[in-house]
Amino acid sequence: IYGIIWVFALILILILGITISVLAIVWLEREISAGIQQRIGPEYTGPFGVLQALLDETKLLFKENLIPSRGDIRLFIIPFGYNFVLSDLNIGVFLWIAISSIAPIGLLMLGYGSNNKYSFLGGLREAAQSISYEIPLTLSHRFSPSAEREKHALSRNSLMCAKRFRIALSA
Repeated sequence: IYGIIWVFALILILILGITISVLAIVWLEREISAGIQQRIGPEYTGPFGVLQALLDETKLLFKENLIPSRGDIRLFIIPFGYNFVLSDLNIGVFLWIAISSIAPIGLLMLGYGSNNKYSFLGGLREAAQSISYEIPLTLSHRFSPSAEREKHALSRNSLMCAKRFRIALSA
């Protein structure tokens, strides 16, 4: 029974250590970014600003979903069903390309759903930028020899291609 108590004590110490270190890193990041941007940091929320993370958490808990007054509420809902599961399709890296091709549709829906002409034009512009970047990326993956060898979407080589794909998208 003492072994179980020691295991739980070690787990508790590990969880508390991780939590306190994350709080310290967030506080340090806020202080450094406030100094770089020459603005007031989180030092006014409790002693040395240690309550800032607690205030951020309560802000996230009580946050409301704001929908524009003339907006279409149906376009602000993403309906994922219970049958949304990851399966191994035999299309390799093309699955990742297909998933990333959904983004322009979401941008168009966001622009159209706000019922504002400037938001709609911004959504069109962002969708056009996404599509113009996506076409050469798809062609570059289509003619790469590693994409031809991959048969399964969850294989190691396919996931490495997915890492290259995410890096290319973040550029």
